Amino acid sequence: MTTKANLTIEQGETFETVVRWEVPPLKYKAISAMARTAPISITAAGHTVPNGWRVAVVDAVGMTELNAASAPPADEEFRAATVIDANTIEFNEVSAALFKTYKSGGYLAYYTPQDLTGYTARMTVRDRVGGTVLSTLTSATNEIVLDVAAFTITLTLSPAVTAAFTWTKGVYDLELVSSTGRVTRILSGTVTLSKEVTS
Repeated sequence: MTTKANLTIEQGETFETVVRWEVPPLKYKAISAMARTAPISITAAGHTVPNGWRVAVVDAVGMTELNAASAPPADEEFRAATVIDANTIEFNEVSAALFKTYKSGGYLAYYTPQDLTGYTARMTVRDRVGGTVLSTLTSATNEIVLDVAAFTITLTLSPAVTAAFTWTKGVYDLELVSSTGRVTRILSGTVTLSKEVTS
């Protein structure tokens, strides 16, 4: 399934965005503690959540303010996890100081990180679908970096490259190509160039 995401490039600035390729099934790790701290600290032994991965809390008794209302969790019910150690994560944007006291149960729910071993990546920006190419990024030329250990796909354009852009808006897609040649489009949307004033 292709995720829709609209991007903005600030002209004359470094453009960098990190993409994480989530695939079914959902993984569940049992929660044993949630602290009323800022940020909230959640204990789930051997959670295996990669740093920065999107995670939802489901079925916790107490501290129900965190529970996802949907099953499976809706997109907006996932939060980026900061990994503290193999048993603990935090949600940096969440203060639980005034939440109900955690009592028991619940799970961390998150989609499976796709193994990036053997993959290459490519992304093309065009003025319209099938139109003129405005920019191309590939893993072969290092505008796209695949980090197998961190499960991240990082897109980067230098300030010199973004400063030279003369277009205003385009469309793009990001494709991953396996070692066997299988192509998967994981991201698509629009790209808007925010014009530079000071140069």
